[in-house]
Amino acid sequence: MKVDDINWKILTCLQENSRQSNAAIGRQVGISSPAVSERIKKMEDLGLIQNHITLISPFEVGYQLKALITLHAFMGMLKPFLEKVKTFDEVVNCYRITGNENIVMEVVLKNQKHLETFIDQLIVYGESKTQIVLSHVVKNNKIKKP
Repeated sequence: MKVDDINWKILTCLQENSRQSNAAIGRQVGISSPAVSERIKKMEDLGLIQNHITLISPFEVGYQLKALITLHAFMGMLKPFLEKVKTFDEVVNCYRITGNENIVMEVVLKNQKHLETFIDQLIVYGESKTQIVLSHVVKNNKIKKP
């Protein structure tokens, strides 16, 4: 499917507010509500639109810390870690990366003691480095037409 100008306008509208109606999007992009619905469905089917999610503020639900933790896996421990990381409730996002470290994780934690306990679980898999997030500078920036 070609991502034409109208599809990009629809994607931009959805990135601004994914809960707006197809009629509202149609008014902004100049097509009918059914046409918007059809285009969205096609983009979902092709994987251009991957999810409709609700973002929750970790701080408002009781987490006091957000951190970025990198891991340099010990020899033979990367594959076991890639399975184990999926079981950690603290991990919001996890990426396998290039460079000196193998993994970077975004985690949410209740407090410093929780951070210490979490880091202790990582020790068997490799050497970790932790950075505490102070604030967002750019958050969920829109993906724009290349």
